[in-house]
Amino acid sequence: MLNKKKIFLYDSTLRDGAQTKGVDFSLSDKIAIAKELDKFGLDYIEGGWPGANNTDTEFFKKSPKLKFSKLVSFGMTNKNTNLLKKKFNEIKKKFKVKSVCIVGKTWDFQVKHALGVSEVENLKIIEENIKFAANFFDEVLFDAEHFFDGFKSKKKYAIECVKSAYNSGARWIVLCDTNGGTLPNEVEEIVSQVSLHIPQDNLGIHCHNDTENAVANTLAAVRSGVKQVQGTFNGLGERCGNANLTTIIPTLILKMGLQTSVSKNKLKDLTKISKFINERLLRKNNPFLPYVGESAFAHKGGLHASGIQKHSKTYEHVQPEIVGNKRNIVVSDQSGKSSLSIKLKELGFKVNKKKLDFLIKKLKKKEFEGYSYDGAEASFELFIMRELSKVPDYFKLESFQVINEYKDLKDNMNVYNKAKANVIVKVKKEYFSNSIGNGPVNALDNALRSVLIKSYPVLKKMNLIDYKVRILTPDEGTKAVTRVIIESLDENKKSWSTVGVSSNVINASYIALKESITYKLIKSKIKSAFDK
Repeated sequence: MLNKKKIFLYDSTLRDGAQTKGVDFSLSDKIAIAKELDKFGLDYIEGGWPGANNTDTEFFKKSPKLKFSKLVSFGMTNKNTNLLKKKFNEIKKKFKVKSVCIVGKTWDFQVKHALGVSEVENLKIIEENIKFAANFFDEVLFDAEHFFDGFKSKKKYAIECVKSAYNSGARWIVLCDTNGGTLPNEVEEIVSQVSLHIPQDNLGIHCHNDTENAVANTLAAVRSGVKQVQGTFNGLGERCGNANLTTIIPTLILKMGLQTSVSKNKLKDLTKISKFINERLLRKNNPFLPYVGESAFAHKGGLHASGIQKHSKTYEHVQPEIVGNKRNIVVSDQSGKSSLSIKLKELGFKVNKKKLDFLIKKLKKKEFEGYSYDGAEASFELFIMRELSKVPDYFKLESFQVINEYKDLKDNMNVYNKAKANVIVKVKKEYFSNSIGNGPVNALDNALRSVLIKSYPVLKKMNLIDYKVRILTPDEGTKAVTRVIIESLDENKKSWSTVGVSSNVINASYIALKESITYKLIKSKIKSAFDK
């Protein structure tokens, strides 16, 4: 039976998250993220491994003063006790750390092949290390690495390892599914058996996501009595990642009715923190993450949108506002009148049935031609404005020419690959502009901006951040109709996407580019130069 005592939240984003392919924390990243996590109210923040690399060492030297969270230093067992003593002294006195997490082997296979010591010697190392640590620090955690594999391989020995750590002074015994291969039913059963030897109030869980079960395994462990859950924000971590705290935390609170250091009211910051961490790491937000993803509360089908219009519970398990997210009604050729009605209301338009039918018919015709407003909501908004109000003409492109230049400079090792664009564009008067870029779209963008920024300085703060091309009629080969979606970002970190369709990929790109510029100027409430 589930014990309703508090569940302690342990974040390993700054240490385990750093193992993610493509992730490289700077010192300022680590400090900024630690401040946000502390503000959110987590119990523990694992800062890294001082001495393992310069960034972690500097972080502990300059770590922010946390108001709520405990800063934890990571380390591993070592049979050289003199070296260990020196290291503990440094961590405590130099970096002022009061909590330490020590990882040790609990799988007989790893003891033999990774450490190259006997099982008895490994037990002795665990015992001595934890005793040393308990003398230096206020709180010691023992990460029982590969515990579930060890339990399945040699149950008695795995239990002996965690008992040795607990009896030597570890406050927390954290059971790790390091290879991520254990299933929820196994976790629930194994944790239940471990709790016969280690008090539940001292048990934690640390899961990797190699079978897409890290969150399920964590919740299974909670059902079996663990009181500490470890994970990372956005599921960062080596290989397939770690248990995702953006899913675990709201599930513990909203679904399981458990108490954590994060209050239900604080959950409204969850989506913001998820995006903040991605922005610091220059990573795109995963739209399909539960609770915090852009698609978590997106409704595309007409039946779903109709239900949502009547009551949110029809197709939403929680209200998006609780976790700081928002509902998104997606309009596409799959949509019905309900979807479009909701979207029009969001945009501030009210239409009669006849006009609604007309818009649906025209929308589906546009999508049949290749336009997809599913992933380009800015273009959809402009489409509606053109039909129901007015979209200003901010500029008129008379013509453009794009030349892609390729030069082989040295035995195919070095190449010159630049594009040049010439444009004739009218903003009050006619301008000629030319520019180069890394590709034809970049060159065209640069040439346009060099003119438009003079009349619309706000465009200096807009950047293209993504460019996607899809061939819609592949059977036609190089004559195929092409869809281009461009994503842009402004100075407030607000992004929007626009779409263009043409049998000429450069023309499709220009259409999407013009839409993006137009959308930015409208949202910035800029008047057209032609109206001045």
